[in-house]
Amino acid sequence: MGKVISVFNQKGGVGKTTTQINLSVAIAGLGKKVLMIDNDPQGNSTSGIGIDKHTIDNSLYEALLEEADVADCIIATKIEGLDILPSTISLAGAEIEMTSMAHREYLLKNLTDRVKDRYDYIFIDCPPSLGLLTLNSLVAADSVVIPIQCEFYALEGVSQLMNTYRLVKKNLNKNLEIQGIVLNMYDSRNNLSIQVAEEVRNFFKAKVYNAIIPRNVRLAEAPSYGLSIFDYDPGSKGALAYKELAEEFLWAEGDELK
Repeated sequence: MGKVISVFNQKGGVGKTTTQINLSVAIAGLGKKVLMIDNDPQGNSTSGIGIDKHTIDNSLYEALLEEADVADCIIATKIEGLDILPSTISLAGAEIEMTSMAHREYLLKNLTDRVKDRYDYIFIDCPPSLGLLTLNSLVAADSVVIPIQCEFYALEGVSQLMNTYRLVKKNLNKNLEIQGIVLNMYDSRNNLSIQVAEEVRNFFKAKVYNAIIPRNVRLAEAPSYGLSIFDYDPGSKGALAYKELAEEFLWAEGDELK
């Protein structure tokens, strides 16, 4: 039975999609079977892994609204061991349509429950807002990975983020846990990055991964080519950092590397 992890932060621009794509690719590269779910109407995970959204017949939208079976919506990527449940702009309308549906917070969980046994890990990319799509991501998840940008405003959102996590855990998903915190866009030459990293570690303690994702131009460029960092520039600092993060993730899970 696979584990479902939401890559979650209500703040935009913190590297959720970059983390979801590159962590998923790295873990697949270590011999695990991985599914990415693009639960963001912008569809950046879909295009960022090289899927042309114009060629998609059935997406997460159709699966959520039961217009297509979830298994028929999943696409194999070019990466061995990595599949994606893609998204298109049509997902933006799903939130409105979902409001009138019974048990609307559990629609995505119903989908993941049907395919969990096919994968070792399922990573869900959340939109940068707190709406029904994000709530569905948190309800479907066993745990959350939280990317935090090493900049000043990142700290302002931590209390709001934790409040959302606690409310969901109390009222909708009592088993939800924090998988880990990813320090992202870190610049060791910048005193602010060092200070933010220190404050995040003081707050989250051992939940913060030792692997730190640096601010890296190659990481920023890769999605525009529909490539993960491992396919775009495998020798870059970004690629090495995400490989280290994947190994640390699996080690914490007690999962053997292949």
